[in-house]
Parts: sequence; C-alpha cells; structure tokens
Amino acid sequence: MTETTNDTDRTNWAIDYDDIEPIRLRDPAAEALAVLEPGDPIVITYEDVVKAAGHSCPTAAGAYRMARDGLEALYPDSLPVRSEIEVLAGGPRNDPAYGVTSRLLSYVTGAAGEDGFAGLAGGHGGRKDLLRFGAIGTDGVTFEFTRTDTDETVRVTYDTTAIPEAGPGTRHLQSLIDGEATAEERAAFAKDWHGRVERILRGDGFVTVNGPATRPGDD
Repeated sequence: MTETTNDTDRTNWAIDYDDIEPIRLRDPAAEALAVLEPGDPIVITYEDVVKAAGHSCPTAAGAYRMARDGLEALYPDSLPVRSEIEVLAGGPRNDPAYGVTSRLLSYVTGAAGEDGFAGLAGGHGGRKDLLRFGAIGTDGVTFEFTRTDTDETVRVTYDTTAIPEAGPGTRHLQSLIDGEATAEERAAFAKDWHGRVERILRGDGFVTVNGPATRPGDD
C-alpha cells in the first residue's frame, strides 16, 4: 500500500525552525521492539516540542534549550539514553512555569512520574518514577538531570528575567483570539511573537548549565 502526502497533511509553520539544532537520544525500549536499529537515535526537533505544547512561546523555547543544553553537558561523548535520565524539577507541579516545562522535558527525556511506562520484561527501558518535584533553591526556572548509570548530575537554569520584551505587535493578541485581527495585525503579531521566541532559541545568556558533578552522598 502506497501512502500519498499532500499539503493538507503538513503543518505550515509561521516561522522556519529547520536549522534549530535537534536533540538526539537513544531509546532502549524502541530498540528492543525493533522500532529503531540498536544505537540509532530518536530525533526531536523544536517543531516536535511545539506540537507537544500546542504552541510556541518563551516557556516552550526555554524548555527546549534546557533539554538540549543540559543533555549535551550530561552526555558529552555519547547519546543521552531515555530510561537512564532522572529529572528533578526545582518547583511544584502546579507552578505555571514548572508544570509546563516539566511536561516538555518529560516528552524529550522520557522521564515520567508514577504513571510512566514501567518498561518491558524486567523493567527494560522503563521511565516510571524518573520525574520528581522538589526545591532546589535557585533563582530562575531550575531542573537537575541525573544519569542513573553514572550518578552524574547537571543543574540547568532558565533565566526568565532575560526573556526579551514583547514587541508592539503582541498587543493584537486579543484580536487574534477573537478572530477579528486584520492580516496586517496578524503579521505584526507573528513577527514580534516569533521573533522573541527565536532570540531565546538562538541566543546566549538564557540558559546556564552547572556540572556534571556526582550527586551528594555518592562515591
């Protein structure tokens, strides 16, 4: 059976994200179930994160940068491995920033709470209980990623005070919500809104990574 694809099957993005560096990870369960060849990566783009979030915004962009920069530091010489990454959120689940960000980091890393995938026979590739919420005690939105195979941890912080100011075009948001925006207002909004997101995705000074270091109490 041959599948055909036409323009109605594609998402037509208002901004071009094609050259944003993707995130590559291994997934042991996918390899075991012959979804992927052993060692081949799952590739997650910012467009994928936008689909998971339902929109593109400074929070989604920050979550993507945190995931990409943190995992690169935690796995400098190899691909990150889903089911071997613990994620600690430095704030409560019901916090607007931590709640949304943790869902997107869970999407990328696979780390999940008590409702997560328990793994194949013997727990192979399991992600359950790898996402936790607690207090880290730093400014900004902070998460810790830990490798369960080495106990190495990186601390990743998104400086929300560095988020660029919204441009004047964003004043048209209510008109877009109400379906009353003109083509010119919609274009002005898109330029300022997506330009703000793009600066976060491409710029410096938004995300800092400390580590890796071994978790306290581990030898």
